[in-house]
Amino acid sequence: MQKIHSGPPSPKCRALSIDAAETMAIEVLNFLVQDQAHLERFLALSGLNPCTLRAASKEPQFGAALLGYLVSDEAALVAFAASSGHEPSAAVRARDLLSPQKELP
Repeated sequence: MQKIHSGPPSPKCRALSIDAAETMAIEVLNFLVQDQAHLERFLALSGLNPCTLRAASKEPQFGAALLGYLVSDEAALVAFAASSGHEPSAAVRARDLLSPQKELP
């Protein structure tokens, strides 16, 4: 059965720009610092601590790492989507956009 779409796609479903992906990464960081359990899990998995988090946030790949953590934790992803209004798939697209591309041999 074929789906019929009536109207333009939602703004949340459109392609993301790098700026939008970086903005979403900042939203993820804000989400994490507002939820102690998610923040503690992120810190434990990343090897960071509250003192090193600020310095790490200035690194070019930090946004991709935040989004990578988020999409790997379904509970965090669902909670972020509910609080931000972003579809979970948008976080995946943002992660992919900010992640460095590996060249295949």
